[in-house]
Amino acid sequence: MNRRLGAFLGAALAGVLLIGAPAATLAADSRDTMGPSKPEDPNYTAGMKAVDSGNFMAAIPLLERVVERDGANADAYNSLAYAIRKSGDPARAISIYQKALAIDPKHRSAHEYIGEAYLELNDVAKAREHLAALDRLCFLPCSQYRDLKKAIETYQARGR
Repeated sequence: MNRRLGAFLGAALAGVLLIGAPAATLAADSRDTMGPSKPEDPNYTAGMKAVDSGNFMAAIPLLERVVERDGANADAYNSLAYAIRKSGDPARAISIYQKALAIDPKHRSAHEYIGEAYLELNDVAKAREHLAALDRLCFLPCSQYRDLKKAIETYQARGR
């Protein structure tokens, strides 16, 4: 019986280590791909560079071209909505985030960012819906869940 218990505990420890190893990749940016790569779209590359540098107005037309050519690119829709929201138009961003989520209902960044857009529009109930979706999607705690939860807490601490 001790041998069985030892084997079980060893297997359990190995399982924990295996689960822990890919945890970093579970929280990876949606731009990371695990499948075979397709040729990079220069507009997407330039648009993401503009987003990363905070130049949202420059990113918008580039990302619009991407989604015109590839209407199934959830990452491009998410990044386009992000750029639109960050340039000051959260209401317009909502429908674009919804397109990203229609393509990929498990897109964690889109859930986080649409939740933040709803907070900017003073709709905490909708933000909480996306927090709940992230709670279901994140087997292990993920940055998108933590970030949206913190944004909701900050929003509420300001008396809204």
